[in-house]
Amino acid sequence: MNERIRMINEYESGEYSVSELAEQYEVSRKTIYKWIERFEASGWEGLKNQSRAPRMHPNAVDAQIQCQLLRLKADKPLWGAPKLRHKLLGLIGPERCPAESTISEILRRHGLSSRRGRARRAVPSEQPLAHCQQANQVWCADFKGWFRTGNGHKCIPLTISDAHSRYLLCCQGLGAETGFVSVKPLFIQTFREHGLPQAIRTDNGPPFASLGLGGLSPLAVWWVRLGIGLERIEPGAPQQNGRHERMHRTLKEATAQPPARNLSAQQELFDYFRQEYNEERPHEALGQETPASVYESSPKPYPERLPEPRGYPEDWERRWVRKGGQIKWQGRDIPLSKALWGQELGLKPVGDGQWEVYFETLRLGTFDERKSRIEPCRRLASSGSVESSQRSE
Repeated sequence: MNERIRMINEYESGEYSVSELAEQYEVSRKTIYKWIERFEASGWEGLKNQSRAPRMHPNAVDAQIQCQLLRLKADKPLWGAPKLRHKLLGLIGPERCPAESTISEILRRHGLSSRRGRARRAVPSEQPLAHCQQANQVWCADFKGWFRTGNGHKCIPLTISDAHSRYLLCCQGLGAETGFVSVKPLFIQTFREHGLPQAIRTDNGPPFASLGLGGLSPLAVWWVRLGIGLERIEPGAPQQNGRHERMHRTLKEATAQPPARNLSAQQELFDYFRQEYNEERPHEALGQETPASVYESSPKPYPERLPEPRGYPEDWERRWVRKGGQIKWQGRDIPLSKALWGQELGLKPVGDGQWEVYFETLRLGTFDERKSRIEPCRRLASSGSVESSQRSE
């Protein structure tokens, strides 16, 4: 720096030419001219060393594309880089669309994202829905955790989704009443719109299950009569319904932080979320496709009248369940479950005084007529038909 100042002073004095200064300082005339131009443009500050970094990076994202990305983020604040990139691909094409890592960096520079902490080591786990390979094979149903709206009223959303496509079939906020009478009309509406699934997966709480024989509740009995299989997760194992639980987390972030002023306004948020979740939001497990592009309605329509019971083989005993939840056996009342009131059971002979008890295709337990009681199955079992179950044995 001292030599540059001295060189400029000598040039300004007029005693030396550019060629003489180049020879004296052992640099080229081009270098002398460079420092003279910098001094004339910026004064002594111009003689300081400047960054050699390129002013324009050849692979820099165009400012217009960055603005487009930031507008998308403002419109979809809960979307991360993978979903935003998928949306951007459709707008500007793969040639101009930046990589996912670049989008993450742009979001971080604008304070719209943060670096993740060190990832935890993944814990090996089962895949409880690995058997679900097509739409309507398994539906998942549950209540999202309750919260209060702005006016203090309780809101408990009932959610139903298709496990394969992640399509959100129903998202309806309920008040304090969540029993059979309240939820049955919502299932009827969903069945009418989308048809019947092969099975429904739930937890073991009401109204989906009970503490009675087979864990049957009035809602579960109705499903069985419609030909729907029952899948229940183990107590304290919500990860067995993990796809549905993950949707609940997104639902909470989008609609309940903060909640709406009342139940009506909250339902408007649920309806908007359902439309966006199904038709706009790409899903990573679907290869960034939307649930609506994967889901198809069930070919099995909802019957407006309950189908007739399937019937049992001729060599089986049959009993109708009375109002108190009992059947009559050799003059004695055998308690079962009030949820089965009005249903016909089949009793298959399996030994001396031993009978397997079936409701439709469900094996509920084993009846010992000498003890006058039924030993429940440890886990609810279902087969395609009673006849096929009998043949397999």
